[in-house]
Amino acid sequence: MARYELLNNVSHKDLRIATGFGPEFGDDVGMVPAFPSEFAELQREYPIFLRKEPEQGTWQSVALLGFEQRENLFLRDGRWHASYLPGAAAKGPFLIGFQEQRIDGELRQEAVMHVDVEHPRVNFAVGEPVFLPQGGNTPYLDHMADVLRGIRDGSAFGSGMFAALDAAGLIQPVTLNVQLDGQHRVAVNGLYGIDRERLGALDASTLHALHRAGYLEGAYLMLASLHNVRRLMAEKQRRLRVQEAAGSSGH
Repeated sequence: MARYELLNNVSHKDLRIATGFGPEFGDDVGMVPAFPSEFAELQREYPIFLRKEPEQGTWQSVALLGFEQRENLFLRDGRWHASYLPGAAAKGPFLIGFQEQRIDGELRQEAVMHVDVEHPRVNFAVGEPVFLPQGGNTPYLDHMADVLRGIRDGSAFGSGMFAALDAAGLIQPVTLNVQLDGQHRVAVNGLYGIDRERLGALDASTLHALHRAGYLEGAYLMLASLHNVRRLMAEKQRRLRVQEAAGSSGH
């Protein structure tokens, strides 16, 4: 169970964060939340789709990592093989929260960092230190704060963006049925994407409104990301071949 504490340089002065990757850190997932603030980076390597959050009925963009629930095809030999790590994976045990603080005589909601002390990355022996010996933030912690700010801003921007794209009739279900070889077929359900034809047929005023709000670029980046499904297929096929070779040599 997660147990979040407000991060501070007294209780957490010796805290270290393990920075490797693997199932032991919870990295074996088929998709991670994605944020419009990172679409330009993500679309070079990951397919970006949308999913409907069942409780709230809102849209959430996701980066697809594999074709099964616990399959991350970017994960190999303790490394994440991509030049850009999605913010949701990069943030590790950290979370951004808000605290009422009195600044210049008025109460404001200030962003503060929390750490999940039960997270498998959290320890006191190996990895990146969070605080300097004299109590200041390490460059690693400053980087984490930037990642969390990107997630917070991207999340707020995303909710407006996806509502506008939905209102324009651009969000449609996607059928992802992939034939990998003669024996293997995979299907991922519950994904949505941007309808390219409907986007091309939008009237000028809707198009202009989406562009002015900064939403149009995100829609095109999502469409551009879809070529990465082929990349995932190629890696999945490679792994199946390795498996089969290992199986036949074992007989």
